[in-house]
Amino acid sequence: MTSFAIQVNNLRKEFEIKKKNGLFRTSKEKEIFVAVDNVSFNVYKGEIFGFLGPNGAGKTTTIKMISTLLRPTSGTAIVNGINGVEKPMEVLKNLGTVLAGERSTYWKLTGRENLEYFAAMNGITGKKADKKINNLLKRFNLEKRADETVEKYSTGMKQRVALAKALISDPEILILDEPTSGLDPQSARNLRELILEIKEEGRTILLTTHYMEEADQLSDRIAIIDHGKIIAMDTPYNLKNGLNRTNIIILELNNWNDNAQEKIKDIPSVENINFKFNDITQRWEVKVHIANGSDTISSLISNIISSDIKITNFRVEEPTLEDVFISLTGKSLRE
Repeated sequence: MTSFAIQVNNLRKEFEIKKKNGLFRTSKEKEIFVAVDNVSFNVYKGEIFGFLGPNGAGKTTTIKMISTLLRPTSGTAIVNGINGVEKPMEVLKNLGTVLAGERSTYWKLTGRENLEYFAAMNGITGKKADKKINNLLKRFNLEKRADETVEKYSTGMKQRVALAKALISDPEILILDEPTSGLDPQSARNLRELILEIKEEGRTILLTTHYMEEADQLSDRIAIIDHGKIIAMDTPYNLKNGLNRTNIIILELNNWNDNAQEKIKDIPSVENINFKFNDITQRWEVKVHIANGSDTISSLISNIISSDIKITNFRVEEPTLEDVFISLTGKSLRE
């Protein structure tokens, strides 16, 4: 028996893009956009597999193909040994899904009515359904407002109802697409704790996110995807440890200019520069990856000062998953 819950082999999805006139006159006028470019990975049973990448990288398209909502252009997605193209309904029996940007529940129904509806859709009725629904409402702290319509719920409560709905059929595998997107910090923290609890029950979770901290905290293994391609895959520790010879320097500056940027780039051991303006502190935050230690740091500071820029804060940090992404692509995950 395979130890893989999900097997993805050379999965590819192409979309035809229409011209501005709305029609293709000849085949030559068709433009093809490759959303997912021959992606391959396996998800072990019982693990949380993180799919990390910026918005538009191909995460959601990939999981829609795995969950049979999109048909691949080529390649295969196997769920518990079942080919999703050949037997989509069999695949769905093994999955619980919460998709980003889509209403996973009916807002005009109450939380309880939503769970009753999805229970019935899965052939769960009567006392068995009542017991399961009451347990889920209690587990997700929805009991007190279970009989209010979902449209009155906070974003965090709506997401908890969606997660409860995904569990109603007791699936072996959960697919969670950006589950904490749009949540306040406390609600996001609570949902992450629930995800870890669900994993402890022996379920497999495929989690997509563009939050580095979330991927690091939750995932046993991570695949980093960019422009439809997987560019790295390993445990969070190994991905970060791969940068153990790189120093991550964070500078807080009162100003930033092209002259300073060029001077820093001219330092031979500088690998990457990433900068942004912080609206809260009203300071520039510059992150520099350098390949060695003290000599380069001295040159870095000297070049900034010689550009008439004041350093208001300076620190050296351990590599993060964002640093891994910057190292691989030369850009921030949020760009």
